[in-house]
Amino acid sequence: MNKTEFITAVAETAQITKVDARKAVEAFIDVVISEMKKGEKITIPGFGVFSVTEKGERKGINPQTKEIITIQPHKVVRFKPGSELTASVK
Repeated sequence: MNKTEFITAVAETAQITKVDARKAVEAFIDVVISEMKKGEKITIPGFGVFSVTEKGERKGINPQTKEIITIQPHKVVRFKPGSELTASVK
């Protein structure tokens, strides 16, 4: 399912227009991105938790040259599904 199909499904499920559904979906995405940039955790009970963790500097291997390289520290987006979401997929 792509974003357009998702917006259509939201509009049908919520019985709203596609324009309103697009605004809601884009607002959700904007809020999640904004909060994650601040390092905040977003918890949606029954659905899951979005969070940002920082991976430290580490050594790696360039697969082409087999040279040992240093991988710089960076932030990683995490999503942990909630128990209700996990149970509904089984």
